[in-house]
Amino acid sequence: MRRVKIKKNNLNFMKILLRWLFNALVVLLASFVLSGITVANFYSALIVVLFLGIVNAVIRPIIILLTLPINILTLGLFTLVINSLLVLLVASVVKGFSVAGFLPALSLSLFLWLGSMISNLLFKEKTSNEL
Repeated sequence: MRRVKIKKNNLNFMKILLRWLFNALVVLLASFVLSGITVANFYSALIVVLFLGIVNAVIRPIIILLTLPINILTLGLFTLVINSLLVLLVASVVKGFSVAGFLPALSLSLFLWLGSMISNLLFKEKTSNEL
C-alpha cells in the first residue's frame, strides 16, 4: 500500500480554509439564533468572516494598545466593547450583513468567540506526541 504524503503547507492551507468555512457557518447560525443580526446568504457570511479577520489582524491591535489603560481598569472586559464596535464596523462595510445595534453586536461577538473556540478545538495543530 502506498502512503500519500501531504505537504505541511497544503495541510495548513486546508485548516485555514476549513476554519474560514466553519466561522462563516457560525455567522449564518448566529443570524438565525440572535435577533438583530441579518446575513443575506452564505457568500455574505464568507465575506463577513474575511473582513472580520482582516480587521482583527490590522485594526484591533492598535485599538487595544490605545485603550490599554481602560482595559486594565476593567480587567479586560473593555475588549468586548472593542470587539462589538469592530463587528459594527464590518457591518457598515459589507453588503448583505447588518447588525441592529450595540447589543446584537455584543451578542454576535460572544457567539463568534464561542465558534472560534470550537473551531480551534476541531482544527488544532497536532504535536509530535499526538502523531
